[in-house]
Amino acid sequence: MSASIYREYDIRGIFGEELDENRVKKIGLHLAKALLQKDKEARYIAVGYDARTHSPLLKEWLASGIRAAGLEVLDMGMVPTPVNYFANYIDFDGMQPDGSVMITGSHNPPQYNGFKITLKRDPFFGEEIYALGKKIAADSTEIPDDTATIKIEAKERYIDYIIQAFSHLKLEGRRFVFDCGNGVAGVVLRDILEGLGIKYEILFETPDGTFPNHHPDPSDEHNLEEIKAALLKGGFDFGFAYDGDADRIALLSPKYNFKGDVLAIFFSGFMDRPVVIGEVKCSQVMYDTINTYGKAVMYKTGHSNLKVKIKEMNADFAAEVSGHLFFNDRYFGYDDAIYATLRALELIDRGFDFDAAYEALPHVYVTPEINLTVTEEGKFATIDALKAALRHPPSFMPPIKEIITVDGVRIVFEKGWGLVRASNTTPKLVTRFEADTAENAKCYQDALMRLLKEVKP
Repeated sequence: MSASIYREYDIRGIFGEELDENRVKKIGLHLAKALLQKDKEARYIAVGYDARTHSPLLKEWLASGIRAAGLEVLDMGMVPTPVNYFANYIDFDGMQPDGSVMITGSHNPPQYNGFKITLKRDPFFGEEIYALGKKIAADSTEIPDDTATIKIEAKERYIDYIIQAFSHLKLEGRRFVFDCGNGVAGVVLRDILEGLGIKYEILFETPDGTFPNHHPDPSDEHNLEEIKAALLKGGFDFGFAYDGDADRIALLSPKYNFKGDVLAIFFSGFMDRPVVIGEVKCSQVMYDTINTYGKAVMYKTGHSNLKVKIKEMNADFAAEVSGHLFFNDRYFGYDDAIYATLRALELIDRGFDFDAAYEALPHVYVTPEINLTVTEEGKFATIDALKAALRHPPSFMPPIKEIITVDGVRIVFEKGWGLVRASNTTPKLVTRFEADTAENAKCYQDALMRLLKEVKP
């Protein structure tokens, strides 16, 4: 059995190959046992799934494993990942989930699927997932079919909650376009917009796990072509696009695509002395700006890492460049692209000028992520070798002001920074560069890439 499906933030693999019936049943069994170790009185695990064609079957296999451990499965059906998280905070007629599993491949190709796990309202990730994988590999028992579940109305409760929370919005004369990318945002979005009286057009609303129109990853500009065209032709004020399971957002005006770190500035500017957590890929502009009216903290990339940190610090907000936005201000501290949409609409309702605020920020040049393919075994060794080499930097390196090692290596130069970190989900090194000019960014990129070639094992 391949151990590669057990990843830092979740479990993810190819359906029928890495995720077969035997393994998925055992994931359910050992996950339920892990929950019982945390709380011997635990009774319920809530399960939801995304639009992928094999998700309902995975739910049945997973349920068999959970029930083999003596727990009940609360079945919320097809929902966005944020609805799955939301269920952990709701009492369903006396049934309070002790944990939840979201069956989703997120933005991966259609043949992939996986599990995002919450136990006792905390993400189940990292060493816990790796330990789970070892237990499953050592388990040779056969688990019988037992797919009985208890239906719960998590989606309906979520829709009602959002409508009530944003019933004050008055967006007369405004029009918005939304791209669901055939993911699961479409199962809640229309009802919310209708309930709030918001004028809208929805692209690719119908959930379809084959993703016939474009890949559901809004961090890739190629996947935003249709919504950009609609913004320009349809006279819409703003556009919103979602990934496959609706925990990441892209927010666009007719002029700009606002990344997660920029949105962190906008949202936190309306909070009182906010504590904001960013990842190592966030712009220095974000950290510097927020530190003028609050406190910005740099931390590891990854939705599970940020959920843990936001709770540890009782921070108000957290953000990833890719569009994971975590509101702990007036919300529950997890990443929810639908909720983030309504917070953005709230700023629009208050008259906030997104374009003007963006243009007022210091201008920097930022490269896209540049990924370097390495071996799974070699990616962390390369990072260690890079750290060692930077203790006595070679003469071709530009002057270094600071080295940050919270997640990989972020090297702060005089006019910008460069980042090299090991991906926790793929055999790649992720690099990114920012500087006051494109020329300086290229200088930092060239120097760091040269050093990487020299130290690569």
